[in-house]
Amino acid sequence: MLNFTDLTGLASVASATAASLLLLPGIVRLTKPRLALLLGAMFVLMLIPFSGMPLAAYVRGVTGDLSITTLALIWCALSRPWFGCGTADAKTRRALLMPIALAVLALYPMALGVSAFDPYRLGYGDPLFVAALLLVALAAWIRKYYLIASCIAFATLAWTAGWYESDNLWDYLLDPWIAIYALFVIARHGAGVFMQRGETHEK
Repeated sequence: MLNFTDLTGLASVASATAASLLLLPGIVRLTKPRLALLLGAMFVLMLIPFSGMPLAAYVRGVTGDLSITTLALIWCALSRPWFGCGTADAKTRRALLMPIALAVLALYPMALGVSAFDPYRLGYGDPLFVAALLLVALAAWIRKYYLIASCIAFATLAWTAGWYESDNLWDYLLDPWIAIYALFVIARHGAGVFMQRGETHEK
């Protein structure tokens, strides 16, 4: 019998698969009712059992459980055609992804032994780390970066409730997929800025 963690994990993968359809060319030309039907059908399809397990279970075996941050971006993408979302604004998206990219560049190398200090251990309930995160969330809320504040707040709440099998807060905040996405977006933005400056100097 599936437990709560498995159910939410499968639903998360199904949501991610449905959201990937939004990347298809021409998808924006669909009417909202047809788009909703397409996304809903893909979500349901991923939960239909094949050979004893839902399709989402096979994908989850590869991806693992997605972090709360990744889920927030996925759900924003799914709701954007109807309600809009902060990630549609490039500035807001970079404001979320920049600290993620910096955290990834510090967390993963140190966790692999590059430094004697392992920041991953902080995720096991270090009071100062949790307090610092909540202060960042408060600052983001005051600056009206509501998506950043929500990601931190919901990740912390999910960790407190023991939503995932992991008991490390970092696993609720980050996963390899959001790490790769953040690094790609920030690197692409940096390259674009560098090229623009180069063109400006040439003129």
